[in-house]
Amino acid sequence: MAVPRANTSKARTRRRRGVNMRLQAPNLVECSGCGNLIMPHHVCPKCGFYKGKQVINPDKLD
Repeated sequence: MAVPRANTSKARTRRRRGVNMRLQAPNLVECSGCGNLIMPHHVCPKCGFYKGKQVINPDKLD
């Protein structure tokens, strides 16, 4: 069985594991109704459109 030459430091371990934990910016798409940037698969809060149809009245959100 293999034995490591020396203990792995906390910094080296965290640096190795930290590569997978990077934060990424959210993916944004353009609303088909007003052109506002929104998250995909979400109703646009500005115009109330989702998949080309108006599903909510944005005036009632205020």
